Amino acid sequence: MFSNTLQVSVFVFVTALIGLLTYLSCRGQNRGSQSQSEYFLAGGGLAWYFVAGSITLTNLSTDQLVGMNGNQMALLALWELAAVVGLFVLAKVFLPVYYKFKCTTTTELLEQRYHDKHIRAVISALFFAGSALIFCPAVIYSGSLFMQSMFNIELPLMYIAVTFVIVGALYAIFGGLRAVAVSDTYSGVLLLTMAVLVVILALQAIDYNFDGIPQERLTLLGDDESPIPWHTLLTGMIFIQMFYWGTNQVITQRAMAAPSLKEAQKGVFAAAGIRLLIVPAIIVIPGIVSFKLFGDIGDSAYGRIVATVLPDWLSGVFAAAMAAAVLTTFNSNLNSAAALYVCDIHESYVNKTPNVPKLSGYVTVLLCLVSLALIPVYQEADSIINLVQKLYGLLSMPILSVFIVGLLFRNVHAFAAIGAVVFGVSIYALMSFEASPLYAPFGLHYIHLMFATLIGCVAFALIVNRMVFRQKAEFSLAIYKND
Repeated sequence: MFSNTLQVSVFVFVTALIGLLTYLSCRGQNRGSQSQSEYFLAGGGLAWYFVAGSITLTNLSTDQLVGMNGNQMALLALWELAAVVGLFVLAKVFLPVYYKFKCTTTTELLEQRYHDKHIRAVISALFFAGSALIFCPAVIYSGSLFMQSMFNIELPLMYIAVTFVIVGALYAIFGGLRAVAVSDTYSGVLLLTMAVLVVILALQAIDYNFDGIPQERLTLLGDDESPIPWHTLLTGMIFIQMFYWGTNQVITQRAMAAPSLKEAQKGVFAAAGIRLLIVPAIIVIPGIVSFKLFGDIGDSAYGRIVATVLPDWLSGVFAAAMAAAVLTTFNSNLNSAAALYVCDIHESYVNKTPNVPKLSGYVTVLLCLVSLALIPVYQEADSIINLVQKLYGLLSMPILSVFIVGLLFRNVHAFAAIGAVVFGVSIYALMSFEASPLYAPFGLHYIHLMFATLIGCVAFALIVNRMVFRQKAEFSLAIYKND
């Protein structure tokens, strides 16, 4: 598969070692359990370091390392710095509420706040669709493409994708969240170590000299024409992070699997520390260095710099690290999507006492097939990062509005909130897609549009609640005991 037998041997050895360590850590712990708690929350037994490791690597994959470095500018680090704020909001605002209501899924909170199971099912279906149609196929496609291009693998892309899908599914089906989180942590140590090494070697390649690189590629203060204008940090950016880190089942499920709120918060704070101190450097510096060495080469920047600075004998280790990043993001999405379907939809409308591992296995297989079927669609995209962000923008702010209204108010009719989601998806689509007559009104950046969508959704829910359902919303923070 690789041109060098040593690379293949190292790759296989490291990948197998991660699998062995995961097995040794998980064997004999509630084996064969049928309960939601064990399968989806690891029996509430994840120590803080597993929480931190799983959160970190679930988010960090080839789409970020390749896509962020592909911009070849420091400005993209703002996404990661803003993520620190999102993680603190998760730890101090959302987690206390999830633990108070003993939630298995984030959407379970909505059922308890709105006193309606339908809103839980609707939001779960949207999250499920996001994993099935956006995140799972995107990460498998980007990971397969990276492996194929960096190591000159003379195999069709779909063959590599099928391999990723099978291994990821095995983790998700047979191990549940415990195996996913443990493998995430071991893989995370490897990936972060290798990524930091790439940063150091890249800086050495230019003798730590950034002369000749345009100032706009080194600044953290973006102008109106940049990917992240500075003023977007004051509007939509914080709410994007709040949605992703605070309500997204794929992320929060790890934090809800700790034995206590304090242990969960410790893990989230550790993840925030990693995000602040390590991640910004690894997602921008290699790309900036590649600009100085090779010019504006876009998404191929990361693979090119890695191939240039890493010794041949480390290529196999790096391949294992990147494969681990793809697998952990993929199997995390599989496990979380299965949790949403089983807990929020199947048990409410089909069967209250299903065989959890068996049903989750069926859902996982379905998701894998859908992911493979959609890879040709993603192959046609000009930019995988831009496509994913635009598609998920349809869901993020409308969903967040339902959580905000539920956290801040009581006596709000569930159908008013559901109506706000429909309104939000529609208005964002009209403002964001080029075929729409409302595309880019007043030249607003899409992050500003997301903020406007959120405000519009919250207002829509409260107005419809009052005018249509004749109910007066009462300010009442969910975190308080009697609410």
